[in-house]
Amino acid sequence: MTSTTNCTRAVVEDYLRRAAEGDPERIAAIYAEKVDWMVAENPQVPWIRSRSTRADVAGHWVDLASYTVPGRGAFSIDAIVVEGSEAVVLGHLSGTVRATGKTFSGPFALRLSVDDGLITRHHIYENSLSVAEACTPEGRTSVV
Repeated sequence: MTSTTNCTRAVVEDYLRRAAEGDPERIAAIYAEKVDWMVAENPQVPWIRSRSTRADVAGHWVDLASYTVPGRGAFSIDAIVVEGSEAVVLGHLSGTVRATGKTFSGPFALRLSVDDGLITRHHIYENSLSVAEACTPEGRTSVV
């Protein structure tokens, strides 16, 4: 394994520990000042939107905490694949939306790129339909 691969794995594992702890500023500190952040936007989900800076990353975690019920969400990791500065994390996530009381869950894949010990790319692929449905109040049709 190369030193770049080892560094990337260490950063990804540190990121996952920080994400589990849930401190927005501590999570954001492992990101570069400019971030290539990609998630499929959905107007039904208030915390899913474009982000491009370290401050935006902290804002994502603040938004996520404000829109979901503490202690009623989780993520688990099935595999971490690392090659050079690129990593893919596969797992499962779940949560409960405060406004509706509905839950969401599903698999996810997270692509991370690491440069100089900081995350520069964050592309997540998740069950956006489940999340959007959990954010949709009863009696309304989800738009995805």
